[in-house]
Amino acid sequence: MKHTSLWTLFAIWLNLGAQSWGGGSATLLLIRREVVERRSWMEADEFTRAWAICQVAPGINLLGLTILIGWKLRRAGGAAVALFGLLLPSVTITILLTAGYALVRNSAVVAAALRAVVPATVGLGILLAWQMGAPLIQQSRRHGIGDLVVSLGILIGSAAMLAFWHPPVIVVLIAGGAVGALWRMLRAQG
Repeated sequence: MKHTSLWTLFAIWLNLGAQSWGGGSATLLLIRREVVERRSWMEADEFTRAWAICQVAPGINLLGLTILIGWKLRRAGGAAVALFGLLLPSVTITILLTAGYALVRNSAVVAAALRAVVPATVGLGILLAWQMGAPLIQQSRRHGIGDLVVSLGILIGSAAMLAFWHPPVIVVLIAGGAVGALWRMLRAQG
């Protein structure tokens, strides 16, 4: 990874912030594309692990991820400019959109357009889930069939827990971590 100036880092995150339409999944997809695919600042599995760490921490996970990546690249200065770059356009755009929406909120055309955005956002989420899950599954497969079965079990079990019992997300994350740790301990003994 070559040295990235603070100005370049700010410009990249400003661009990401300006493109961050469609919610968290869309923004995460943009960040992943820039950090993993275009800049090679992180490997795919490293990015997914960083995102997992941000999921466990309270607060806005995308901001945590932004800070983590900025810190990795340029320490405190990198974290600060990355966060400021990401937030500046979204805060500005949100203020302008809120003011504009107040003027047209009763329009049937606007309501139809907003309803049509939902399927597009779900599509982005599906693509992101695939892109983040595939490296983990491949890594598990490389470690053996047992790791693959445990990883798939955690993946499916987590989804099932959330779908059927609606526990707090932290409970699902702790349960997944506990299963992974238990599996690792059993493998080390066997």
